[in-house]
Amino acid sequence: MSSLRKIVCLVDGEHYIPVTKSALDMLDSLEHNEIVAVVFIGGTEKLRDSSEEGISKQLERPVHFGEDHHKIPYELVEEMIEKYEADVVMDLSDEPIVDYSKRFKLATIALQNGTTYQGPDFKFEPLSEHDVLKKPSLKILGTGKRIGKTAVSAFAARLIHNREYNPCIVAMGRGGPEKPEIVHGDQMEITPQYLMEQSDKGVHAASDHWEDALMSRILTIGCRRCGGGLGGDVFITNTKRGAQLANEVEADFIIMEGSGAAIPPIKTDKHIVLVGANQPLMNINNFFGPYRIKLADLVILTMCEEPMSSREKVKKLMAFIKEINPKAEVIPTVFRPKPLENIQGKNVLFATTAPDTIKDVLVKHLEDNYGCIVVGTTSHLSNRPLLQKDIEKYVADSDVMLTELKAAAVDVATKDALEAGLEVVYCDNIPTVCSEIEGGDEFLKESIIKVVNDAIESFNFGK
Repeated sequence: MSSLRKIVCLVDGEHYIPVTKSALDMLDSLEHNEIVAVVFIGGTEKLRDSSEEGISKQLERPVHFGEDHHKIPYELVEEMIEKYEADVVMDLSDEPIVDYSKRFKLATIALQNGTTYQGPDFKFEPLSEHDVLKKPSLKILGTGKRIGKTAVSAFAARLIHNREYNPCIVAMGRGGPEKPEIVHGDQMEITPQYLMEQSDKGVHAASDHWEDALMSRILTIGCRRCGGGLGGDVFITNTKRGAQLANEVEADFIIMEGSGAAIPPIKTDKHIVLVGANQPLMNINNFFGPYRIKLADLVILTMCEEPMSSREKVKKLMAFIKEINPKAEVIPTVFRPKPLENIQGKNVLFATTAPDTIKDVLVKHLEDNYGCIVVGTTSHLSNRPLLQKDIEKYVADSDVMLTELKAAAVDVATKDALEAGLEVVYCDNIPTVCSEIEGGDEFLKESIIKVVNDAIESFNFGK
């Protein structure tokens, strides 16, 4: 027999009160339902008696009101969820009291409190979280794709390892293996030739866990997922088994790495959230952008430079994030390429997922800091036909294929470069703090370590 569902109902004055009462009566009559609170969220103009006492009497139930009857009492809704440990927030209101934006705010409040938000033709479930980890952990998730989660995961792993912890990364990707796969980046040499061998066997050798292993030289575990819900849940994934494997390997700390806007369905001690400043403001400020941001113990804002984002937009984003999550540090960053091998004095063909609009900045960084000559660039690692055309265009003038380990980096970029007799060098992306932030890169490092230490403390406290 299923357990009792405790329901907080949201009602408005736009509906004829007897109609609302009928809906409440029907809900209460269903087996296993219990309405624990009714919250009035607006619309008194059409009511003959708009007093709290009058509405409560007509609905034959106590009705809770906010201070301003004309505004949705978001804080009161959260208070009722917490007070009654509600399982469901049932929204019986409608336009014009609520619109799409207001409903997403209500949904965010429900989901962050582990409560379902439901209405006539919609239902948002809380994020799935398997409580299986037996070691301190943090989750790195994002508000979208191509905003640098893998780069930050690898950066954090190296940082943790340098502080004498022994981390591992569990990465969840759309191209991950059927069964969770361990890559011993701490023990093996991951060469272009080795990755080609894996690719020839049918392995997606540019999957995130391979990139993490190559860049950080730590043990990684690769998992797969399909689908991504509005709140971050996935349709299928083997990440739970990957997390259980992380309990068994020689690692002291676990990093769970998200995929796109999808969130690993594993409970962790702390969260780092990446927000792409290149994303539309609407997608971050609305829908379930705030939900993800509110999960954060640290927010790393990426892509904070022209032409991907203006300084004004970055300031607006930082202010918005601090407003809805004042406890989290917010650090604006950019990414800069770092070759894993010496390319000084060589003619380089550079393959990246960064857009063409930023390529001149990246080329200048490579030439100024690594003494190479960039003879050509391609931003088409995610488009195999265009990538091959770019390689054909520049290969005769190149000594080295410098490529990020993304998408077609192995089965096209590495393969074609090796066949043409070029050296292949892989490239990391390093998060670099924007110049106006006091403390710079050291501030980012210390902020990440603080989250790690807080995660360890939280884990030990919960034992």
